[in-house]
Amino acid sequence: MLGGCKVEKELWEKCVAFHGHECPGLAIGFRACEAAIKKLNLSFSKDEEVVCVTENNACGVDAVQYITGCTFGKGNLIYRDRGKQAFTFFRRDTNEGIRIVLKAFNHSNDRKKWQEYLLNAPLEEIFDFKTPTYGIPPKAKIYPSIQCEICGEYAAENKIRFKEGKKVCIDCFGE
Repeated sequence: MLGGCKVEKELWEKCVAFHGHECPGLAIGFRACEAAIKKLNLSFSKDEEVVCVTENNACGVDAVQYITGCTFGKGNLIYRDRGKQAFTFFRRDTNEGIRIVLKAFNHSNDRKKWQEYLLNAPLEEIFDFKTPTYGIPPKAKIYPSIQCEICGEYAAENKIRFKEGKKVCIDCFGE
């Protein structure tokens, strides 16, 4: 993959600049994006055309944001906390999806060698490809802001709770 392709090397370098450093975790996300692009014929998501459900909040998610355009701000990057190196990508226009899961490895403690392997190994060697077990998440919902009657700060309506007859934010509610 990166061995001789100038375009891929440039994209990797841009991902590294976005993330702040190169590391095996970023390489995992980088290659997961490559797989999703190839298998679903994805292009950069300007709005919510592509959705990624990430099962981790590690370095690879930065590659997902940079390469695919899936971001928390647009609502098309969804964090499903499972602690797995797994990413599910969906295309809204075709209703297609794929779950990409890092295979278990007994890699050495040499981070540089592990990163090089991840960047250059065949995709089928490093990932399992599965059918998602759930459908495409709904588009991002925009909630009105409600002022907390204790601290005075505004919070999204779906995060407001009632405490002693007052509309309060989660912090003031004590969750």
